[in-house]
Amino acid sequence: MTEMTWLSSLCVGLGVAVASYSGREYYAQALDAVERDLAEKLRRIRASTANLRKYLTAWLIVIGGTFVGFWIGLDNLVFGVLVCLFLLSAPWYLLRRMAEKHRQRIEDQLADAMVTLANAVRAGLSLAQSMEILASQCPKPINAEFHQIVAEYKMGKPLEQTLLEAKERLKSENFALFAAAVLASHESGGRLNETVERIAQSVLELQRLERKVLSETAQARRSAIYMALAPAFILIVYYFVDPINTRLLFTEPAGHLLLAVALVLNVIAYFWAHFILNPDI
Repeated sequence: MTEMTWLSSLCVGLGVAVASYSGREYYAQALDAVERDLAEKLRRIRASTANLRKYLTAWLIVIGGTFVGFWIGLDNLVFGVLVCLFLLSAPWYLLRRMAEKHRQRIEDQLADAMVTLANAVRAGLSLAQSMEILASQCPKPINAEFHQIVAEYKMGKPLEQTLLEAKERLKSENFALFAAAVLASHESGGRLNETVERIAQSVLELQRLERKVLSETAQARRSAIYMALAPAFILIVYYFVDPINTRLLFTEPAGHLLLAVALVLNVIAYFWAHFILNPDI
């Protein structure tokens, strides 16, 4: 029996190796796409992207080893697939959340930065000098963006290009509106301070509406978390009520499949509720 198990494992390993070698071009393309996506999110939170390909390759090796361990070592293919899916999606989800929080912090600080810029322009300073004031006086993390804009401008890059690159890097609608107003006034003239002040008032009103929506839906979002945790609590209660049948969920393939389907549906329901309760204003 042991020899048959090792022989089947060897055949599976050879099959995976052949499939990996034949599909190496598609693997490289997929890895390039993942690397670009993760690098873009890392740049948004101003984190280093050095050796990202090596980290991705090492992470994929860990995921492959985990799958083999669950499949052959624990004889649990269903949970092996679920764990590997979680390990694949967890870094992307965490980086996405970090980039979103970074963007939200910049959104919260942008209105005050606009007012500071308008006051500096009204005092007679040039646009570049006003940007230097923003870089020195604004709090983190928005000051880092203005520091980069000013540094690139001093190195000879046109101010228009630095603002456009910052807009692409931040993925912020409010910053895109701010950059468009600054560029329009810089190219065609006009009262930049008045335009920026009006945009700042609009941004403050949008932030007030967003906070109102968050406060109105806070209880519903907590309820979504409780509902996501409820199946685990019910499973524990059922173990004490009927331990024999509950144990079958963890020892039989059909039980593994039922648990996997329940877990996937539970995760989908939680993210669906999260999407509904976070409307785009």
